[in-house]
Formats: sequence, C-alpha cells, structure tokens
Amino acid sequence: MNEASARLAGLFDGQRLTPTQRRIAQVLVRRAEEAPFLSSVELAESAGVSQPSVTRFAVALGFDGYPGLRRRLREALRAGERAPAGGDGEPNVYQQAVLAEAARLRALAAELGDPERLERAGRLLAASRPLPVLGLRAAAAEARGFAYFAAKVHPDVRPLDEGGSHLADRIEQAADAGARALLCFALPRYPRELPAALAVARGLGLSVVTVADSPLTPVAEPGDQLFVAPVSTALSFDTACAPLLLGRALLEAMCDALPDAQARLERFDERAAERGVFLD
Repeated sequence: MNEASARLAGLFDGQRLTPTQRRIAQVLVRRAEEAPFLSSVELAESAGVSQPSVTRFAVALGFDGYPGLRRRLREALRAGERAPAGGDGEPNVYQQAVLAEAARLRALAAELGDPERLERAGRLLAASRPLPVLGLRAAAAEARGFAYFAAKVHPDVRPLDEGGSHLADRIEQAADAGARALLCFALPRYPRELPAALAVARGLGLSVVTVADSPLTPVAEPGDQLFVAPVSTALSFDTACAPLLLGRALLEAMCDALPDAQARLERFDERAAERGVFLD
C-alpha cells in the first residue's frame, strides 16, 4: 500500500462497513491517486455495485452525498506532507521508514484514546480457557510473541502459527477444551487459509478478536472485535510496529482482567531465578 492509499484507508478507520460498502472502499484505496476524480457512476462500475450504493456509502461516512466525500478525498491526498530530514537535505530511505512508522504509531495512540473497547477485549481473552492465538505467515511472529508473554499470566495459551489440514483440528480441540474466544493477527499478504480457519472458529461459537492492518481486511466479519494497526510499506518488506504494540496493549488489558496475573508473574520470576534461566 503506497502513501496515497494509506491516507485514504485512514478515512475508513473505525467505520462499520457492510460488505458492499467495503468493496467501494477497497476500490477507492486501490485507485487512490484517481479516486477524487471518479464520478459516482465510475466508482459504482469499478466496485460492481449500484450508483445508489455509492451515495449510501458516502452518507454512511457522514457526508451529505458523494460530492462531499469526493472533496474529502481530495483534501486527504493534499494533506500528505514531506517529513523533515534528520540532518541536512532530504531524509534517506531508512529515515523515511522510521518516520512512516512513527506516523502510524501516532495514529494508533489516537485510536486508543478511549480504552473501553480494548479493556472489553482483554476481559474476553482472559476468560477464554484455553486461549488460541492465530497468526499465519507474516503474522506468525506477532502470534508467537503474544502467546509467549501471555503464557506467563494465562493458564492455557495455544499459539496457532502454522497452516495445513491440522489447523482446523487444533481450533476444534481448543473449543472442545472450553475456549470461548480466539485472538487473530491478520497482516498482508493474507494467507488463503486464514479466513477458512476463522470460519471454523466462528462456526464453533468462538468470539474473534482481530488485530489487522486495515478496517478493510477481508478476513474480518461484522461480529468480530476488530482493532486496526496499519503496517508501513516504506521498505521492500512491510514493517509492523503498530500491530506489535497493539498486541502488547491487548496483553496488558488481559493482564488487568486476570486476578492472579501478578502472582503468576512473581512465581515465574522465582522459578526462572532458581533455574538460572537468564544471565542477569
């Protein structure tokens, strides 16, 4: 996702979009440079929806109609400002990558201004015994990292970071053991197995909490608790500082909801010291 697409995607952060509206938003993000110049008919044809659907989409976003949305799209594209250089001249590619991540972290901080949603998700994850944590391919590191730390305070955390035919089995086993929720990290490019695995979880009655890079992620369903933390595309491979930090924030909220979390941490530290696990 280039910078123009990222700016337009930000317009839809936190919006509860219907599947039809999501298709319209995806077209706008994909065609970011020309989006402000598309007529409502052109946008409808590109998204495969009706022209009235485009108007309803604009109204759902709080505009009087499509012309108002189109003006906002133009403003969003003009709002991109060049980041200041770290020394003389323009920032180099590595500085640009860091500055891009900093911008995403500032956006995440703003989104977490009201902690109630995060705290509600933390209580849901804390109450799930066991707690399956799903993340495939690019998101596997986030799932493993969350599971590693969560296991210090939660009695039964089950990382699901590999695909294959056994993935559905492991989700079913977690549900049979009493799981009530599943935490999912969904980052691009989305593996084809991911929505299938989430469909299994939902079919078993598990509540899904998803950390994703975009509100337009194709793996989320309206009933999920979706938290958005954009990745940066400034380098050849995506960087995911914001999803990692959001995962840690969810972990903190989960710890707050576990009455014995501190006691478990203290027991871990005592046992680690006895075994000499760490150098310090």
